[in-house]
Amino acid sequence: MTSPLVLGANVGDRADPSIAERLHALAHAGRVETLQIDPADLPRRRFHAITDAGTPCFVELPRSQRLRDGAVLWLDDTRAVVVRVGEQRWLTLRPVDLAAGIELGHLAGALHWRVRFDGGLLRVALDGPEDAYLARLRELRVHDRVSIVD
Repeated sequence: MTSPLVLGANVGDRADPSIAERLHALAHAGRVETLQIDPADLPRRRFHAITDAGTPCFVELPRSQRLRDGAVLWLDDTRAVVVRVGEQRWLTLRPVDLAAGIELGHLAGALHWRVRFDGGLLRVALDGPEDAYLARLRELRVHDRVSIVD
């Protein structure tokens, strides 16, 4: 078994002109590897993952650094490892009235859900199975206080 590549720092962003130039040269040689990260894993600092080229990695970032799409975690003359964040899934909810909206907002806050507001809609970031979120909304949905918007 191959020892994992230890990725201990975010060395920059793929959009930075000096880094982009180096990535471009490495890409022509097929030496840029992508580390696909689920949006739910962005807050994590330490975890194991495998790049698209099959390289096992151990990510251990300092507390002062955060993962983000485009972060370059490894860059030398022979290889680069770039973070690619999967698309965030959302559950869009419409409360029937102000009272239902307050109740929905209270529930979302108590459960520490990441949310966005879109007019009269509440968009909840799905960091796990949608069914788990729907189970928490059961009472509001059974009593027609909240509906799901497609």
